[in-house]
Amino acid sequence: MKPLITIFTLLITFLSIAQTTITGKVTDPKGIAIEGANVYLKGTYDGTSTNEKGEFSFETHEIGKQTLVVSFISFETFFKSNDVSQLSNLKIKLKEDVNTLDAVLINAGSFEAGDNAKVTALKPLDVVTTASALGDVIGAFQTLPGTSANDDDGRLFVRGGDAEETQIFVDGLRVFTPYSPTANNIPTRGRFSPFLFKGMTFSTGGYSAEYGQALSGVLTLNTIDQPDQEKTEIQLMTVGAGIGNTQIWGKNSFSINTSYINLAPYLWAYSDRNTWNKPFEGFSGEMVYRYKPNDDALLKLYGAYSGTRFDVIQQDINFNNGFRFGLQNHNMYVNGSYSQQLNDNWNVSGGFSFTHDNSDINLQQDIVDNQENALHAKIKLKKHFSNRFKLSFGAELFSRVFEEIYESNQGSLYKNQFTNNLLATFAESDVYFSKKLAAKLGVRVEKNSLLNQFTFSPRVSLAYKSGKNSQFSMAYGQFYQDPKNDYIKFDSNLQSENAQHYILNYQFVKNKQILRVEGYYKSYDDLVKYSGDFAGATSNYNNSGNGYAKGVDVFWRDSKNIKNLDYWVSYSLLDTKRDYRNFSSEATPNFASKHNISLVGKYWIDAWKTQLGFSYTFASGRSYTNPNKNGFLNQQTKNYNSLSLNAAYLISPQKILYFSVNNVLGTQNVFGYNYKNEANADGVYERQAIVPNADRFFFVGFFWSISKDKKSNQLNNL
Repeated sequence: MKPLITIFTLLITFLSIAQTTITGKVTDPKGIAIEGANVYLKGTYDGTSTNEKGEFSFETHEIGKQTLVVSFISFETFFKSNDVSQLSNLKIKLKEDVNTLDAVLINAGSFEAGDNAKVTALKPLDVVTTASALGDVIGAFQTLPGTSANDDDGRLFVRGGDAEETQIFVDGLRVFTPYSPTANNIPTRGRFSPFLFKGMTFSTGGYSAEYGQALSGVLTLNTIDQPDQEKTEIQLMTVGAGIGNTQIWGKNSFSINTSYINLAPYLWAYSDRNTWNKPFEGFSGEMVYRYKPNDDALLKLYGAYSGTRFDVIQQDINFNNGFRFGLQNHNMYVNGSYSQQLNDNWNVSGGFSFTHDNSDINLQQDIVDNQENALHAKIKLKKHFSNRFKLSFGAELFSRVFEEIYESNQGSLYKNQFTNNLLATFAESDVYFSKKLAAKLGVRVEKNSLLNQFTFSPRVSLAYKSGKNSQFSMAYGQFYQDPKNDYIKFDSNLQSENAQHYILNYQFVKNKQILRVEGYYKSYDDLVKYSGDFAGATSNYNNSGNGYAKGVDVFWRDSKNIKNLDYWVSYSLLDTKRDYRNFSSEATPNFASKHNISLVGKYWIDAWKTQLGFSYTFASGRSYTNPNKNGFLNQQTKNYNSLSLNAAYLISPQKILYFSVNNVLGTQNVFGYNYKNEANADGVYERQAIVPNADRFFFVGFFWSISKDKKSNQLNNL
């Protein structure tokens, strides 16, 4: 018995000697004590919580080098590795976590539209339920500030920039021909169905160094990573029909959507101002295949095809029998992307996109056949050093082959073609100095083989959180873009056009309310100028053009103050002038309006099971040249006004009856004027107003979803 007592006594003595007391105090950056912080040794059960004074004390039997961990919500986790004998009387000051929802957000020039965005100006539902958009993604973004109303065109015109200055990307990869082709004064639409996308970012300036070849804006569309369930969606419309289906098996999923549009029945019932030899007819199909082998990897393959044909005679004051325009277009777009989380700190992503576009065009008796094949390949790496410092860098290749054959009715044949390869590298870092102050620093370098030119583009953004619900941001960037195909096909000795962006932004976000005010200045250099009435083979080309755009954009959204009503208001003030193309002097381009206002509202009536929507657009007059007076672009059209209405009635949880009418008041809008090539006997050039082909457009559709939960419907797509 005596030996056992001795051994037990020695063991107790040893344990008491081996125990170490760890002590300290935890405060925030201002020195205020933090109560309830978790304090423990990593990989052990030894630990405690801080008291009301921020103090902690606990004992451990661990010896040697150990890692002390201190964590508390909204603060970065603290780690300290040392010998346990040195972990006493510690003074620990936790840093604020810059990843919390109330942290500063670098957002100058950008609107987020997605459920995962910290601040969402638009939701995916909003993008396609805007009354004037008719389910077109592009149409919805035209209600945001920074855009100009161009209902005769349909593309995105951003802050005084031409439509070609805004580029569109799917999953980070370029779409070279994002719009369906159309005739003059008939607005185009985007090629893509909205239901395949989970989120969108619309940058009206100052965007990331990851994106190039865009002087004014970037629209990025991100496809859904994983669908939530299998479903079938059927669409019956006054202009056509469509069907979509999603299947899920194991780690795989596949979505497909097809549609057929034919305007012949609609034009028979409600004719417009054109004479249609062949009314618009189009077929389109999209698919997305997804494979997710684990939580850290994702493969997506996206493909889209569209075919369009029509033949129309449009009124033209210089052609007694009208001007004939016929078109057959085939477009294929393929996109493959892969992302992989390599470890806790590294991520790699990349992919490719390929576009094939072919158009056969009839201009009166002349024939034009053009074809473009374009490839975009990209790889990007991201390194997460800490919550306060992240670095991304990568490289990409753009390759384009363009060919055009022009055959006149007299038998003359002209062929123009070019091949252009552009290699780019980029690097960008996100630096968070605190929850209130952050910066994004980037640089982009491009080498153009056809133009034989290197370009260097610095980018910088800063953001400061001025209050609980408000922040200020600024951005600066240099942006380059190759001249248009219409110029390069005649002269490849040109240089890249470029623009500098300066942006100052204020944002207030609180309880379903958003206010954004953004001022900007944009300067243009090396714009292409050419001689003659139009860009042709005999024109002289140079890069002597320049210009500027400056203004203020305001966005207000409120879904709080009036029950069941969600609305937003956009206002843009634009002052812009350019000396480019064949301009005789610096002037405001005819696609730019000084004032643009959009008001969009959506009201849900529960008793009727109906969502009512409206969209009103105002734009001040656009410039045009009146040859009966002195000067260039010397007059303006009358102001543009358009009110659109829509309604979606839930027949049952999965069946919807949808109705919309654009320009319901039938406002007689004028986009400009065509003048006679020669003056009449009195020396006056007679004119013809350029007006919409139809004053109103009606749309009725029936949408039916079939899914396992028997609740999902296509209201998200309308």
